[in-house]
Amino acid sequence: MPTPLIIDTDTAQDDCVAILMGALSDEADLRAITMVGGNVDFDRQVENAHMTLNVAGRLGEIPIHLGCRRPLVRPWESAENVHGDGAGGLSMDFTDCAVEPEHGVQALIRLVAERPGEITIVAIGPLTNIAMASTLDPTFVQNVDRLIVMAGSNNARGNITAAAEFNVWVDPDAAKIVFGAGFEITVVPWAPLTLDHAVFSRDQLAEIEKIGTPLSEFFLRVCLATLEFDESVGIPGTTHPDSLSVSLALEPDLATAAGRYHVDVEADSELTRGYTAMSWGVHGLEPNATVIESVDGDRFYRRISDMLARETTPNRPFLSGS
Repeated sequence: MPTPLIIDTDTAQDDCVAILMGALSDEADLRAITMVGGNVDFDRQVENAHMTLNVAGRLGEIPIHLGCRRPLVRPWESAENVHGDGAGGLSMDFTDCAVEPEHGVQALIRLVAERPGEITIVAIGPLTNIAMASTLDPTFVQNVDRLIVMAGSNNARGNITAAAEFNVWVDPDAAKIVFGAGFEITVVPWAPLTLDHAVFSRDQLAEIEKIGTPLSEFFLRVCLATLEFDESVGIPGTTHPDSLSVSLALEPDLATAAGRYHVDVEADSELTRGYTAMSWGVHGLEPNATVIESVDGDRFYRRISDMLARETTPNRPFLSGS
């Protein structure tokens, strides 16, 4: 039976691949996409989500709800220096590309209340929407089946500062609320997990180029835009933690090792803002999350490449920018 799924996203680069995974996988029943302020300009994130559904041939089929445009208490700060516009300059005719009138936070609350204990939320951006939903509705936490978050690093390096991963750094106050709220949380960390098991090398990207479908061409366009940046900071390829998060929601045995941790977030110090302190059981703290420690990276890559080999008919032609 397909997994009922909501993807909470700041759509750019691998977020697009994550949406494709939710929209095209037989194991997924993607109920909604909720947008949160994060990677790039909010309205551009919405356009990127429409373009992703378009290449999947599902434009207009999956509701898109606009959530929080900025963090709870801080000004929004982007990752446009990494992602550009998040889609490699692609565009299309967005005429009549509608979003839902219901706010993303209210949609999250309603959707899980309609099917309590059944829906998995995969949060691949800052956790602002999730924190707001858990604050507004005390039943929200219990109504969510699983919350899978792409967040933090497991006692390892960050990707926005030495201490912090971007999603948590952008809204550490929201992340602190979420980790203290009582969810059944699975964490997909940036380091070491993503860097060890979810980086696609130039050789793998060349294999994807040979596939020659609309999906593979879209994948390369949105992901190659970040390749130069990744390589400039010592990462030998493109990074895919967001699509890994959705893959783990649909195929949990992709994980080859995981541990129970107590996870807390530094929200006060500017030096270590967004640091995710992951205690592995020796400090007398009750675990509140399962942290994925390793995955079958080859199997994950095959899952992505098999998906990209599917033939789809985009609903509208793409316009290629610079």
